[in-house]
This record gives sequence, structure tokens and C-alpha cells, in this order.
Amino acid sequence: MTVDDLAKSREFYAGFLGFDVAMDEPGFMMFASPSNRTAQITVADANTPALDRGISEAQVSVEVSDVDALHVKAQDAGLEIVYPLTNEPWGIRRFFVRAPDGTVINVAQHL
Repeated sequence: MTVDDLAKSREFYAGFLGFDVAMDEPGFMMFASPSNRTAQITVADANTPALDRGISEAQVSVEVSDVDALHVKAQDAGLEIVYPLTNEPWGIRRFFVRAPDGTVINVAQHL
């Protein structure tokens, strides 16, 4: 999701809710639940859209054990791939797919 102030988001998700800062990159942050590392919230700075690497499109993140197989399954099902299957420099392989209700899902696997 996009936000207007990354610092305020950090205060809320890490400070108030107690999520760990799992990633702090220029233009976006990821927060992870301390008790369930795959429960994550990612926020992108609305003021630097070129840096969000597609994150502003994704509303939900799901970590899977075989992202390549799920990517093929999404293609076979004719689902809209919003962000291509990509190895990100921070150690994630992922793609974004649009669910039938319009929700964009970040489907990811740690490398």
C-alpha cells in the first residue's frame, strides 16, 4: 500500500503494533510479525512512486514454497500478472497477480 509518510508508518506498525522492521529500503518498508515472520505489511512512499518497484499495486503478500509453480498455475488459469516474476536484489523471488475481486497479491519466495 502507498503512504504519505514512511516515518509515521514505521511508528505505527513497529512502534504501536510491535511489528519488526524486516526491510527498510529507499521508498518502501516491510514490517513482519515477530511471532509469524510470513505475516507482513509492506508500505511504499506515495511521493516516490518510481522507487516502489510495483509495491503500491500489492495489497496482500503471501509467502509460498514454490513461486515458480504458482506463477505457471496463474498463467495457465489466465490470471492477470500485474508484476512479472522477478528475482529482487533483497533476496525475494516474486510476482504480483490480480485476484478475481481486483485485489493485487504479492506472491513471494525467499531465495
